[in-house]
Amino acid sequence: MPPIPLRPLLLPAEPGRAVDLLLHELRTANNTGHAIAPVTDQAQAAALPRHVEGRTAVVLSTSGSTGTPKRTALTHTALRASAAATSARLGGPGDWLLCLPASFVAGFQVVHRAFAAGTVVHTLDSHRFDPAAFTASARTMPAGRRYTALVPTQVRRLLDDTGARAALAGFDTVLVGGAPLDPDTRARLETVVDTVETYGMTETGGGCVYDGIPLDGVQVRLVDDQIHIGGPVLSDGYLGADETETGRFYTRGNTRWFRTADRGRWEFGRLRVLGRTDDLINTGGVKIPATAVERALAGVPEIDTAVVMGLPDPEWGELVSAYLHLKPGASAPTLDDLKDRVRRQMGRAAVPKRFVFADSVPLLPNSKIDRLAVRARLMDAAVSARP
Repeated sequence: MPPIPLRPLLLPAEPGRAVDLLLHELRTANNTGHAIAPVTDQAQAAALPRHVEGRTAVVLSTSGSTGTPKRTALTHTALRASAAATSARLGGPGDWLLCLPASFVAGFQVVHRAFAAGTVVHTLDSHRFDPAAFTASARTMPAGRRYTALVPTQVRRLLDDTGARAALAGFDTVLVGGAPLDPDTRARLETVVDTVETYGMTETGGGCVYDGIPLDGVQVRLVDDQIHIGGPVLSDGYLGADETETGRFYTRGNTRWFRTADRGRWEFGRLRVLGRTDDLINTGGVKIPATAVERALAGVPEIDTAVVMGLPDPEWGELVSAYLHLKPGASAPTLDDLKDRVRRQMGRAAVPKRFVFADSVPLLPNSKIDRLAVRARLMDAAVSARP
């Protein structure tokens, strides 16, 4: 197909206006023959190409939580396949409450699912997420099927607020993605509302594996424990990518596939995501999965968020290091208690040798943890701790 114009869509900070603009463009893009690229500032808009391949419907940036963001092209076919499969898995269309930025895939797909089904997207009154804003907006939603999508950090904040917890109970299903949901938080959420943990990324049109089971039309294969995803929901690729990046997409038989950067295994017919292929910490010759240590620490009642990674060390190769943010009003648990918990669950080698308690967790615009910023803070703390 011949190239078509790419229209940058500068989204207003006010969520309601952003959704109105996005819905207008989704309605008109097909008729006017252009693709759209939701962005939040002029610099992002200026960096976009003027034309893209004719199959393209939308260009979305990856989060860049572990590296440089990449602009990813999704087709009309991929968007329709994702929306239809999600609706079928959830039991039918419904209204959605948007709690995530519409310039990234999770928030954009909330808007597109409602657009595809002819239902309504509701928004928060504030451009900043907090339990009070969530509760107020949820209460305005009419009767009928109601859905929302959240990241784990948002879930924990809502569960710790009485009013927000009651508002959550009014939804038919809550999708949780963007990062692993620790077992204790999931258990708490499931006592309030039907919970679905999603797995996917911008390159797969967002979440495409729900509670370990691929959506209709989606295929998953493991190659040396690396997760590969195939099917009609896949992106057409990256804009302006080099050969290393474009090589993550390939065709096998009649199916287009994407090599993720995640490890996994099948457990009782469900995909269990073990962590990123690059999240293994090599400490003293023992390889420790950082995600598993995070899960162990996140289960401590006082801890709101745990981020674990390896820092360079001349003796050990890498030091297991933990960046911890406490729940509001909570007292810090003792280091001995934290170490004992990790040791019991994962063994002595997995116990962090450095703990940093922080007043805040750096977040990206899509509410994911900014792991590069966390690494910088851990490195700063390591330098400060040297004699």
